[in-house]
Amino acid sequence: MGRRSYKKELGCIACKELGELGAGKPGWVVDNPNLLSAIDTHSILLANRSTILLLSWSDSNQSPLRIRPELSPIDAEFISAVEWLVFDDIRVIVAGTSSGYLLIYSLRAELIHRQMIYPGRVLKLRVRGTKKDLIQDSSSEEFCLIMPGVIARFDGSVVQNMLQKWFEEANPQFRNQKQKNQDSEDFENSQVKLPFQLWNIGKYGTCADAAVTGIMPPPLMEHQLLLLLGSQVNVIIVQWLLETML
Repeated sequence: MGRRSYKKELGCIACKELGELGAGKPGWVVDNPNLLSAIDTHSILLANRSTILLLSWSDSNQSPLRIRPELSPIDAEFISAVEWLVFDDIRVIVAGTSSGYLLIYSLRAELIHRQMIYPGRVLKLRVRGTKKDLIQDSSSEEFCLIMPGVIARFDGSVVQNMLQKWFEEANPQFRNQKQKNQDSEDFENSQVKLPFQLWNIGKYGTCADAAVTGIMPPPLMEHQLLLLLGSQVNVIIVQWLLETML
């Protein structure tokens, strides 16, 4: 019986911009601890400490998109995590920095949102969508930032509303395509602060990774009370990297 292969070729990308990330050198993908990546349906994000590169293998006419975030030279700030965020026909790029900032960019390299979350390095960005495979088209429900000692969790509906308003302000044609009721208030993105839940987990050890897995009912004795309050409890699974294991 032959060996099964679980690998599938998605596409081929070759461009001179990859040289900025070290392409052409042996082991440039595997051996570079500063190289970050996130894959989407037809595109891939690659990033080093200062640059994010968006590459597509489905459209040969699409030029690589380069994003250079404004990072603090005083704090030696650098890009520490990248991920895709998808809400139906809204697709954006999310990045985290070593100084605890959340950055959201459009596919035209426009800075949509910048917010300080917590002083510290963003280790991971995790997204939970409506489908099991995030490579497929899906509507993201929520996402979280994993940092040393804390986890910040964002409600996807709040983020989606903010993005919806931004795209309508930036592109009037987008407003005509979406038949939804809108607020009459003016939207000023520079003043928007996305609400989030911040869980302090530092007392248990150093957090290496985490994932939002969904909604779980509360314990039996608390069920009726929480139903009256209209509350739900989010559950996370955390992979701990204990100091004794370092």
